[in-house]
Amino acid sequence: MIATFIRRNMRVLIPAAAFAILFSVYIGTHPRGLSSYVLTIWSNQTALLAFAALAQFFVVLVRGIDLSVGAVVALTNVVASHVLDGQTVPVFVGVLLVLGTGALCGLVSGLFVAFGRIPAIIATLATGAVYSGLALWLRPTPGGAVDEALSDALTYTIGPVPTSLVIILLIVVLGTLLLRRNTFGLSLYGLGSSEHSAELTGIDVRWTRVKAHALGGLCAGFGGFYVAMVTLTGDAGIAPAYTLNSIAAIVLGGVSLAGGAGTILGVVIGTMLLKTIAALMFFSGLPPLAQPFFEGLILAAAIAAGAFGILRVRNKLKLFSQ
Repeated sequence: MIATFIRRNMRVLIPAAAFAILFSVYIGTHPRGLSSYVLTIWSNQTALLAFAALAQFFVVLVRGIDLSVGAVVALTNVVASHVLDGQTVPVFVGVLLVLGTGALCGLVSGLFVAFGRIPAIIATLATGAVYSGLALWLRPTPGGAVDEALSDALTYTIGPVPTSLVIILLIVVLGTLLLRRNTFGLSLYGLGSSEHSAELTGIDVRWTRVKAHALGGLCAGFGGFYVAMVTLTGDAGIAPAYTLNSIAAIVLGGVSLAGGAGTILGVVIGTMLLKTIAALMFFSGLPPLAQPFFEGLILAAAIAAGAFGILRVRNKLKLFSQ
């Protein structure tokens, strides 16, 4: 039974073990050790990427790729810097505007892909350019303001536990329930596994794909919102890093780039692993100019590993039985 469990969950267990080892090394080398301050900084940074990785995950799950993730994060972050100051509109309304912007961006991309029959990589590249342009138009230089009380509530601690760590846990629980306990989640896996089979079982393939993109846009909206909570400002130039790292995070978390395979838990673990590697490089004494080089190597290795995982399986249906 244990062997069967390990075999079926290898995609998550391997990155989880790697994370546990590297996080222990990180805490052991950090000048402050295991403290609430260190955990808060680390978990805040992890949460930022986790939302972007989830946005990428839902699109990859239905056999797509979303190159607009970073642009949507940037656009919603900029929108947040205009509407979350507590003066322009009520804060609650501002939050809805930010998240609605993200969902709308994903919906537009999904409509192009599903009904325009444009490959996701092309459609999201184009829409991402539009969203980036809108972000730059709204905020040519970093600036703006965010309600500090809301920021403090979401980026500090609940007792000794970082609030962002609680948010990450909620993401795993709610996301798992969404994917495993209702027909919508199962339809995402079905579409990603085999579009033809999904059609035969009565799944509305086009609208399921649209919903996946819209849900991804909503997650990216949460990402832009949380960036605003952490930085208290809006910045249209953050897009590229989030797009690339979102792909690397889901691959490290065991998500198949062929679609139809992967879990929310794996995405979060992959995100934690990637941010821990970045933190270790920061404290390793590497020259600042050399760090982007090594980050690029890690990203390339992660994406190559994901591609190799597809190529080495002769029958792609084997991917979906794991």
